[in-house]
Amino acid sequence: MHFLALLTGNVALALGPWFVRLADSGPVSAGLWRLALALPLLAIFALRGREPMWGYQRKDWAIIVGAGVVFALDLASWHVGIERTRLGNATLFGNSGSVILMVWGLIAMHRRPHLREFAAVALALGGAGLLLGRSMEIDTRTLAGDLFCILAGLFYVVYILLVQHVRGRFGSWSLLFWSSLAGCPVLLVTALALGEPVLPGTWWPLVGLMLASQIVGQGLLVYSLRHFPPLVIGLVLLTQPAVSVVVGWLSFGEVLALPDAIGMALVGAALVLARLGEGKSA
Repeated sequence: MHFLALLTGNVALALGPWFVRLADSGPVSAGLWRLALALPLLAIFALRGREPMWGYQRKDWAIIVGAGVVFALDLASWHVGIERTRLGNATLFGNSGSVILMVWGLIAMHRRPHLREFAAVALALGGAGLLLGRSMEIDTRTLAGDLFCILAGLFYVVYILLVQHVRGRFGSWSLLFWSSLAGCPVLLVTALALGEPVLPGTWWPLVGLMLASQIVGQGLLVYSLRHFPPLVIGLVLLTQPAVSVVVGWLSFGEVLALPDAIGMALVGAALVLARLGEGKSA
């Protein structure tokens, strides 16, 4: 059951980009509704879990608001990238935070990388370079989409580092509630500045996005992570780009050439090595 929860959570997260593509509210506005529609459910889960919602120190509130702002920037960048590149690339680069976090950890610990860590960085750079080169061949718009998704990975790393400071004092659902609430105004202002329509004509893709990405995906992932070593988590993580590739092919006619598949395999292997590195450092 734990493995089924881990697998289902990753599949649900992989469907997020598909819902973003289907939404008629604009990509950044879709991120706004992903957070806003989830707020009542997150509050209910936090209260049912008896997680404290108030009474935190001023420093904690500042950190969680900052984390919410960065998470909103992560969603804005990623959703813009989803609209401009292939779904497989978007999902893969959106998960690049594992490799980036590994590099950041090495810098923070002031030590030289081990062979495994050298291999992870080399594979990530090689695979990313191959995918970016293929995107440049296809269309400069596709290349821009890849870069937006990589930027989203950087924002997500900052979000994780901020959340680590307060995670012990916030419950999982209460933390997600307050960070989501703090991110909503950022996404609203960004969507309006870009001239996007905020109110959708059809609501079901946004409801699906909220359930798949914010509730089912994140919820099952948080539930199952503690039951598996990082290597298993890293391997199952690779179901996300695989599902996205299939969805992109069935829904939008996106077909991978051999260089695309090689590039995705290299980045995927780097993600697994980065997850394995988390286990060694724990």
